[in-house]
Amino acid sequence: MPMRFNRLSFITCLLGWFIATPVWASSSINILACEPEWKALAEVLGGPKVSVDSATNAFQDPHHIEARPSLIVKARKADMVFCTGAELEVGWLPLLLQKSVNPKIQSNQPGYFLATEQVELIEKPDTVDRSQGDVHADGNPHVHLDPYRLLMIAERFTERLQQINPEHSDYFQQRYQTFSSQWQTAINKWESQAQSLKGKKAVVYHKNWSYLLGWLGIETVADLEPKPGIPPNSSHLAKLVELVNNQQPDFVVIANYQETKGAKWLSKKTGLALLELPFTVGGNQESTDLFSLYNNILNTLTTH
Repeated sequence: MPMRFNRLSFITCLLGWFIATPVWASSSINILACEPEWKALAEVLGGPKVSVDSATNAFQDPHHIEARPSLIVKARKADMVFCTGAELEVGWLPLLLQKSVNPKIQSNQPGYFLATEQVELIEKPDTVDRSQGDVHADGNPHVHLDPYRLLMIAERFTERLQQINPEHSDYFQQRYQTFSSQWQTAINKWESQAQSLKGKKAVVYHKNWSYLLGWLGIETVADLEPKPGIPPNSSHLAKLVELVNNQQPDFVVIANYQETKGAKWLSKKTGLALLELPFTVGGNQESTDLFSLYNNILNTLTTH
């Protein structure tokens, strides 16, 4: 009888310990990032205390992704989602969250984190209607290519990790401080390197590059898209030839996941340099993390 009592007491105490102990104390935080840049940032800030997967890769347009079953499974297991927001993932993220039936990552929970909600956005339209094309009502969502905004997002994400897992708050803070110091040093290097780019002019494909070009002091004079989300057509390209002859831009900038046909035609027709840049981490062999992504972009722009 005493032996039975001791065994039951042990089992009861063990169950009580499992119930009382937060899941974070014994396992990593499982994060589903919507894009590779946020996967990279979460891994830097969380270290081995997070496990991160990305819903998209560098050669996919995050505007147009399906909430496929494999993604739903990942969302169901996630403790956090780390996405861009500002309607970039509006075609699939809400459905993904709904289908996941995961209370941790819903929009009113700490496990739901949007980068664009942490910083001020540019290019907010006064009015929005379907005739304008694929316009983001909240502003331009492509904030990861402004190093200062990215640093602010990193700080806010660190605070969210600390909220979710307060036991390792000091650890997350230390990782953020290390990243912040290294990132600021890199910014100083990049800005020194980019002095020659100030005042240059660019033709772009979509508004992917607005934050980057604004930071570097490069003027956008035209877009290959006649309207956001609308591929270049022959009549629009003909107008661009005239504009290029008048404005004398320095290069065409496109993301290396985008269709190149129109950009190559314009480059051949006008002699304008065509720069295919990695848009996010993994966009080429050199861009393996956020630092090397910026390094590669700056090297390409300054040595074309």
